[in-house]
Amino acid sequence: MKIETYIAQLLYRYQCVTVPGFGAFLTEIQSAQLNESTNSFFPPKKTVFFNSRLKNNDGLLANHIAQAENISYGAAVNGIAYEVQNWKQTLEDNVVISLKNIGDLRLNSESNIIFTPNEQINYLAASFGLSPFVSPLVKKEIFEKKIEQIEKEPVSIYENEEVKSSRSYLRYAAIFVLGLGITGSIGYPLYQNQITAQTLVVEGNVQKKVQNKIQEATFVIQNPIPAVTLVDSAKVETTEKLMPYHIMAGAFRSEANARKAYNQLIKDGYSARMLGENKHGLFPVLYGSYASMAEAEKAQKEIQKGENPDAWILVENL
Repeated sequence: MKIETYIAQLLYRYQCVTVPGFGAFLTEIQSAQLNESTNSFFPPKKTVFFNSRLKNNDGLLANHIAQAENISYGAAVNGIAYEVQNWKQTLEDNVVISLKNIGDLRLNSESNIIFTPNEQINYLAASFGLSPFVSPLVKKEIFEKKIEQIEKEPVSIYENEEVKSSRSYLRYAAIFVLGLGITGSIGYPLYQNQITAQTLVVEGNVQKKVQNKIQEATFVIQNPIPAVTLVDSAKVETTEKLMPYHIMAGAFRSEANARKAYNQLIKDGYSARMLGENKHGLFPVLYGSYASMAEAEKAQKEIQKGENPDAWILVENL
């Protein structure tokens, strides 16, 4: 069973696709970019990463394979396990694994998996049909000189109306081309702003489905103790509408475990939140919510360095 085909299909719709017992392929949205040295424009894209620590089966890949192959869920899980065993054996033999449309996997000298993504594939559905392009540089000083030259040319009193009209057209044409050059320098920032706004909408739509793969992998609590902590729902609702970027701490099947994790985060100084039970029967817990992606990424890096390398960002107006 070539499961990389199904992994690639899911990467268009989900931020995280976990291969049970092996690792997870994560995606991150990058905004449109301009390379000023080459005058090249690049559309927004999804970049793929690999995390070997996320191995728990969230059911996403197995369910997708079961539906696509018209087989049972158990058969799909067994097929994935067999393919993972082949991958591990191939890596131990120091052979590079090339996953079509995803990237290459290999082991380094310390037996850690190194992933090199396929840069030719863009998993951002909103950028479908868009490709990088190079814009020729427009030098407005050349057109200014041409306009000055036209204005300085002597006009004979004997020239007919046809000649006058022709020169007038040339003058206006030069001014029009100059205007195009100036408009291009002003239009790119407006294009950037529009792309940024559209990217936020795409982030929200894509990550609404990310809730389906939340795993109980961050907190391990042996003896859950019920906690009595009240959350001001009115205040939280008002704040969340303005803060669509959230750092996920974990999700728990036990509400008592979720509350204990929430209380511990509050004790540690985080502006933590505990959400209600989702459709999978899990209780998500957040480190905090932020107004912009930059603030969320900064906080995420601090959390990953300090205590939780698996913390990730959810974009949604909860």
